Amino acid sequence: MVRPAAPGPRRHRRHPAPLGAYLLHRGLQTLPLRVRAQQAGAEKLAGWLAAHPAVERVHHPSLVDPAGLVGRQMAGTGSLLAFEVRGGAPFAAAVAGACRLITHAVSLGGVDTLIQHPASLTHRPVEGEAKPVGGLLRVSVGLEDPEDLRADLAQALASL
Repeated sequence: MVRPAAPGPRRHRRHPAPLGAYLLHRGLQTLPLRVRAQQAGAEKLAGWLAAHPAVERVHHPSLVDPAGLVGRQMAGTGSLLAFEVRGGAPFAAAVAGACRLITHAVSLGGVDTLIQHPASLTHRPVEGEAKPVGGLLRVSVGLEDPEDLRADLAQALASL
């Protein structure tokens, strides 16, 4: 006699659905190319932001890698970067909101470039000393042309 399947959340699939497996396989074939393109875009943006007068500081391993992790622990510099806008939280929130191509949202590693202001989104309920600097913006660089991303950030920073 076959026992009926357990109802509700205890019931788990042991195998992925065929379409899901196919899409995963297909996506993994181009993953290295996408990651390299995203890293290259992040490196270009980090260099440009580091020279911008409205930016106080840029956090990306392509600029400073004091622990020497790139090449030793990391195969590349990554597609995530953070930068601090002069003027603090109000200016950072304004920059994030002024972006047209870059989406103001919380996520990581997708093909679309996203920007977020942690102090007003993900870290809003966090206690004062544990909060990131108010002027900090985080960017997850996607596959758009880095020059288009630079132009979008330039117009957003110019709105200050």
